[in-house]
Formats: sequence, C-alpha cells, structure tokens
Amino acid sequence: MTAQEKIKLMVKALDSKRGEDIQVIKIADLTILADYFVIVNGTSNTHARTLADEVEFQMTQQGIEPDRREADTGNTWIVLDYEDIIVHVFYKDTRQFYKLESNWADGEQIDISEYLVKE
Repeated sequence: MTAQEKIKLMVKALDSKRGEDIQVIKIADLTILADYFVIVNGTSNTHARTLADEVEFQMTQQGIEPDRREADTGNTWIVLDYEDIIVHVFYKDTRQFYKLESNWADGEQIDISEYLVKE
C-alpha cells in the first residue's frame, strides 16, 4: 500500500468519526522521523481515543499494524507510528498547546479535501 493510499484510508477513518481539523503535512524533506504527519483533534478525551482506535482498526483491516502506539494517561494526545506516516490525535486544548502545525510550518500541506465527506 502506498503512502497516499494509507493517508486516504486514515483521513477517511478520522472523518467518519467526525475528527476535527484534519491536516496532512509532508515532512519527508525536513526529517527522518517520517514522510508525513496526519494531525487531528477530538472534542473530548474519549473522542480522541475513538479516533485513534478507528485509524488503527481500519489499518489493521488492511494488514498494517502500527510500530508503536503512545498516549498520555488522559488520552489528550495519542500517537500512532506507521513508519512513513505518524498520526497525531489530540484533545482540542492539547492540540492548541503543542501547535504541531506551527512547528512543522516548513512542511508541505497536502490537500485532502477529496477524502472528506461534504456535509
């Protein structure tokens, strides 16, 4: 599965569970950590956990397991590491605190509008 196919699956999974402000940033030219970050926030800690669980479930259905899943004790921040793509799921306030998009502003914003369901 290509990185673009994985991103599409991840974004659709997050959108299906009403993830807020989904962003994909290409960071391949900036770091060796990964090629892409997928960033999303939920409206509560439970919602954040649900978003991460849905991505993991959908990827597992394709035979792809994360190398690592990390979370703080309150589920305000969850990371799924798929080697080339790292998914960051935040509770809204935590996302605003860390400002991950600002830290990686030199990365390329990827247009994901075609993967999102229009309401």
